[in-house]
Amino acid sequence: MAKQTYDESSIQVLRKLEPIQLRPGMYTRTTDPTHMVVEAIDNAVDEAMAGHAKHIEVTLYQDSSIGVADDGRGIPVGLHQEEKIPTIQVVFQVIHSGGKFAKGEKESSYKFTGGLHGVGVSVTNALSTRLEVEVKRESRMHRIVFAEGEVIEPLTVVGNCGARNTGTTLRIWPNAKYFDSPILHRGELEHLLRAKAMLLPGVKVLLNIETETGFDVKEWHFHEGIAQYLDQMIAEDEPIAPSFCGAKYLAGHETFCDGEGMQWALAWVAGSGGGESYVNLIPTMGGGTHEAGLRDVVFNSVRTFAEQHGLMQRNVKLAAEDVWVKLRFVLALQMVDPSFSGQTKEKLSSREAVKLVAAAMKDPLDFWLNAHVAEATKIAEQAINNAIARGKRAKTVERKKGAGVAVMPGKLTDSELTGPDAELFLVEGDSAGGSAKAGRDKETQAVLPLRGKGMNSWEVEQSQILANQEIHNIAVSLAIDPHKFDSHVDMSTLRYGKVIILSDADDDGSHIQALLLTLLFRHFPRLIQQGHVFIAQPPLFRIDVPAQGKSKPLRKLYALDQAELDMLEARLRQEGIKEGSWTISRFKGLGEMDAVQLWETTLCPDTRRLVRIGMGDVPTAVGIFDTLMGKSHASERKALIAAHGNEVEADI
Repeated sequence: MAKQTYDESSIQVLRKLEPIQLRPGMYTRTTDPTHMVVEAIDNAVDEAMAGHAKHIEVTLYQDSSIGVADDGRGIPVGLHQEEKIPTIQVVFQVIHSGGKFAKGEKESSYKFTGGLHGVGVSVTNALSTRLEVEVKRESRMHRIVFAEGEVIEPLTVVGNCGARNTGTTLRIWPNAKYFDSPILHRGELEHLLRAKAMLLPGVKVLLNIETETGFDVKEWHFHEGIAQYLDQMIAEDEPIAPSFCGAKYLAGHETFCDGEGMQWALAWVAGSGGGESYVNLIPTMGGGTHEAGLRDVVFNSVRTFAEQHGLMQRNVKLAAEDVWVKLRFVLALQMVDPSFSGQTKEKLSSREAVKLVAAAMKDPLDFWLNAHVAEATKIAEQAINNAIARGKRAKTVERKKGAGVAVMPGKLTDSELTGPDAELFLVEGDSAGGSAKAGRDKETQAVLPLRGKGMNSWEVEQSQILANQEIHNIAVSLAIDPHKFDSHVDMSTLRYGKVIILSDADDDGSHIQALLLTLLFRHFPRLIQQGHVFIAQPPLFRIDVPAQGKSKPLRKLYALDQAELDMLEARLRQEGIKEGSWTISRFKGLGEMDAVQLWETTLCPDTRRLVRIGMGDVPTAVGIFDTLMGKSHASERKALIAAHGNEVEADI
C-alpha cells in the first residue's frame, strides 16, 4: 500500500462552481437534467410572482438544448459593488448569490420566492456544457456566454431595444456526464409549466417543441386560476358537493408577515382523493407541513360540523383519514422564508406552515360549511361512512387475532387504531419510551420500550426465540409468529403498517439497531421483504435562534449531524443573524428530549426522517450477518475490522 501523507498540501479549496460539479447530487436531481432546467424556469416564475412578467416561454430544441425566456425586469448587468465584475456574472458563477436573501424586507427585490440558498441558476450553469444569456434592460440588449461554468464570451452590448422591452433569455446545453440520462422528462416539465400558469392567473406560459418542420406550441393560460385547475383535475370524477375555493393573505398578524397566506381549492369526490401542493409556486411533490396543516383544519372543521348538527353516530369515532381519503385539493402556500427537505424542495419542513394554514383557512372553511348545510352534510356523512367501514375492517382483523390467547404485553402502549396506517415504535429505554408515549399520536402510534441492548438472536433456534421476554413482547405486539425466509406466515394479522426502530443517535443506539435488525432479518424476514421496517433518525443538535423583530419570531431548528449543523449555521449567517446570538444544544440521548421535541423531530409523519430497510440480495446479506453476528466467525470479523475499521464514522 502506498504511504498516505496528511499535510498542508492535503487541504483542497473548491473555487467558484467546483463544489457543484464535484458533488452535483447535493444540489440537484441527477437522474436527468429536468430539475436543473427548472431552476432557470423558477427565476422567470419569481419575476412573474413579483408582478414584473406576464409571459414565460420554454423551448425544447432538437439539439437537446433548452431555452427559457421571460419579459421580466432582466438580470442586472452593471458592475457588482463587492465582486467588481458584472452582476449577471456573479449570479451565474457564485454560489449563494442572488436577490432573494432579504425576503420580507422593504428593500428586497423579491418578498415571496422559492429561492432560499442562492444556488439555483448557478447549478444550471455549472452542469451545462454551454449557457447563453441575453438580457434586455435599460434600452439595450446584453449577451454573455459560459462553457463548463466559465465565461467564454464576456458581457457585451449587442443591440438596442425599447425602454419597456425588458426580459431575460437563456439557452442551456445540459452536460450529459452529470446525469444518469441526458433526456429531459417532458411529461414532468409540461405538468410543471401547466401548474405555474394555474398559480399565476393572467400569466401566459408556452412550451415550444422543435420538430423537423417547425415548432409545436403548447400554451397554458388560466384566467380563473386555481379553481379552474381543480375543475380539470376532477373532470372524470363525481364530486359529492360543490368545490370550496378561496384565498386569504394575512395583514397585521402578530405571528406572520404581511402577505403570507394561501390559495386553496377543495372538492370531495366519490372516487379516491389526492392533490397537489405548492410553496411560493414551487411544487412540493413530497407534501410536508402545509399539507399536514390542511389535513388538520379540514378534519377539525368537518368533525365540529358533524357534532354540532347531530350527525355523529354512537360508537363511531372519526379519524383524520376518514375525512381526507376522498378529498381532492390544490394548495398554494405563500411564505416569506420556507424551509424544505433538500435542495430539490420536494417537501416543506417549516413547522410554522401548520399554524399559517390554520390562521388563513379555518374561519373561511367553518363559515363555508355552515353556509352550505346540505352540501356539508353530504361531506360529513361520507366521512362517517368511511369511519364505519374502517371499524368493520378493524373488527375482522381483531377476530382473527382473538382466535389465539395472546395477551398484549404490559409495557406496550397501544394505538387506538391498528392496521396499515398504524405504527409501532420500538424505543430504546424507559425514559425515551415515556417521552414517546406522551408525544405520540395516540390514534395511530404505539410505543414498546425495550430494556438494554437485547440479545444477539442470529444463532438462536427459532423454537427457543420466544423464551426471551423482549423478543416475546415484540412478537405478541406484532401478532406475527417467528418464521424463516421460505416458510408461510399469515401477514394479514400484522397489527402495524410500520415497525420503527427508535434509538439514540450514538454508538449504543447503533448497536441496538443492529441487534433488532438481526432479529427481524433472521426470524421475521417477511416484515423486511414487504417494506414494513424503518429506522428513525433523531437529531443530534438543537439550535435556538432568537427573535428577529416582529416578522421572525423565536425559532427552534434541529440538525441530524455535524454536517447539517454547519449548513444551518451557514444559512443563519446568510440571513444576517448576528454571529453567536443563537445557542446550540447537543442531545445526549432520546431521554433528554421532552414530548414536544420528540414529536416535532422524530414522531410527526410530516417532519420526521425515516430510513426504510430493504432486503437486498439475501445470500449476500446472510453472509454479512454471519460474519458480523456469528459466534464462530471471530477471525473473519477481526479481519473485516482491520480492513475497514478506518471507514467507520464513530462518535468517540
